[in-house]
Amino acid sequence: MTVGAVAMVFPCTPDGGTEQFSDESTAVTWLAPDDAMAAMREAYSIRIADALTGDMAPRIRTHDGRKLTDQTSS
Repeated sequence: MTVGAVAMVFPCTPDGGTEQFSDESTAVTWLAPDDAMAAMREAYSIRIADALTGDMAPRIRTHDGRKLTDQTSS
């Protein structure tokens, strides 16, 4: 799989309103971090793990669409 992608992770908290569907979503739910990570492929769940470190450092990861191909983050 050859893909060129930029992934950015922004920590956030809700400050009002309610969850709702849109043209870009088919479901809306809140999950505990471990449950969210278990529901995703490694290449995507690492973004949650990185965001929850609390250090606000940027992370760069390489993957093949499923698995990380380099365990080093920068």
